[in-house]
Amino acid sequence: MIQLPGGPVLSVPFFYFALAFSSLLTLWLLYRTFSRLRRARWVEDTPTSLVRSAAQGLVELQGWVEAGGHEPLISPLAGEPCLWYRFTVEEYRRSGKHREWRTVEKGQSDRPFLLRDATGECWIVPRGAEVHPRLRRRWEGNRRWPLAPTSQTRLLGALIGQRYRYTEEWLREGDPLYALGWFESRGGGREAFDTQRVARQIISDWKADYPNLLARFDRNRDGQLDQQEWQQVQAAAASEAQRRSNQAALQPVVHSLGKPPYRGLPFVLSDHHEEQLSRKLRRQSVGSLLGMLLAGMAAGWLWLGLLRL
Repeated sequence: MIQLPGGPVLSVPFFYFALAFSSLLTLWLLYRTFSRLRRARWVEDTPTSLVRSAAQGLVELQGWVEAGGHEPLISPLAGEPCLWYRFTVEEYRRSGKHREWRTVEKGQSDRPFLLRDATGECWIVPRGAEVHPRLRRRWEGNRRWPLAPTSQTRLLGALIGQRYRYTEEWLREGDPLYALGWFESRGGGREAFDTQRVARQIISDWKADYPNLLARFDRNRDGQLDQQEWQQVQAAAASEAQRRSNQAALQPVVHSLGKPPYRGLPFVLSDHHEEQLSRKLRRQSVGSLLGMLLAGMAAGWLWLGLLRL
């Protein structure tokens, strides 16, 4: 047993668990305090760009959510038509006097959707994004999946007293969208096209079917390619590479925004307006700071008890 200064006596296992938990919680809340504040600064300090004129790299866009020709998704818990969703299913568990909600299912969609502004459209690839949706619903029930069609599941859950809590968030078509992430454009001749490399690859592909290569370029039919015939092969490959380059330049420009390739850069999506999102992030930072102070005080109290042993 361990006597805390001016406090209760704790068992050794519980004391060390509380010490480790409060210390780790303090460190995590310290990290969250500064990460939320840094996100808010990114949102406030990054200028808004238009899709048509956005530079390649980290960009802030604002527009509206569109499906881009896809059918709407259906959220798995509430059955809401949407273009992005995130859900959590928690089960209420009892163990003696201990009661807790424990997560048993969670997930989110990662299908791309469009952001459209007055100048164009950009595909949003939501995998890895920090999403802050306004639309959020939480409710309880007695089935693990509330849309399950069988009434037997509902009756069994009621008889054995199972309780589940559901949380679901989503983005709808037509809602405003704020996006801060890595912007890239492809097509329209934007990518550097190495015609020499492509020509070498074409020749390599032709060599894989050597009989056909001979049939095309072996003019004297001696079963091999002499220097003049080989020059014809190279000229034909260069011509084909140039044709592919011209064809690539005619492809429409496609813009996309996703997770940055460099660690530490933000990828944030929200249907809040920019000012609302910034205030939300700052409130989270302040809340984490207050929590860190309380957890730090508890950890300090426990460490003081350890030092007195």
